[in-house]
Amino acid sequence: MSSFQLNLNPLKEPLGFIKVLEWIASIFSFATCGGFKGKTEIQVTCPSSTDNKTVTATFGYPFRLNEASFQTPQGVNVCQIDWKRHVLIGDYSSSAQFYVTFAVFVFLYCIAALLLYVGYMNLYRDSRKLPMADFVVTLIATFLWLVSTSAWAKALTDIKIATGHNIVQELGPCNNGVTCHFGSVTSMGSLNVSVIFGFLNMILWGGNAWFVYKETSLHSPSNTSTSHSQGVVSPPSVM
Repeated sequence: MSSFQLNLNPLKEPLGFIKVLEWIASIFSFATCGGFKGKTEIQVTCPSSTDNKTVTATFGYPFRLNEASFQTPQGVNVCQIDWKRHVLIGDYSSSAQFYVTFAVFVFLYCIAALLLYVGYMNLYRDSRKLPMADFVVTLIATFLWLVSTSAWAKALTDIKIATGHNIVQELGPCNNGVTCHFGSVTSMGSLNVSVIFGFLNMILWGGNAWFVYKETSLHSPSNTSTSHSQGVVSPPSVM
């Protein structure tokens, strides 16, 4: 294996430049989803009182809402109900973790690919296996970005429903004499951004597939055969 030789010129070519964009986009993808923390609040009025009390359920990545129990302010007993026994509805951890885990793997792969491009570009272009492996990974990554982002987008829609106004209808105490009104829920703008970056990643990887394909022997198979045939003298024709 040839020694490492730093050469930044590949970063000026589409092959390397798009890989840098993919690396940055993957960071935004897992950071905006994996770092989210939010809460939903409900205003509660007891049957024997006219004062409103607030109960809050805190949730976040990986969005196991069925483990997010309601809490009362400073441990105050609200309407003689143990609110910790009541939780949000739904478990969306599989879609969220699939999306974030895949984004992290893409992040690591982009680092490895960039090191290969800037340090071993001659080895990359002289080899038939490395460009082909890069091309196959690019196609698989494009497909998985589509699958993981679509699954996460669907889960996000369900999370918004589960933490929104409908939660009042699902809580047991709110159907047994306690008056409940939906208060507020944390803005999920960063989660919307994570979905946008997921589809952006899919476009980047799909577009980059062409530039990786041009480095493979599939694009110019004659080059390899020509190089092997150089210096070989054809036999004279027999009259």
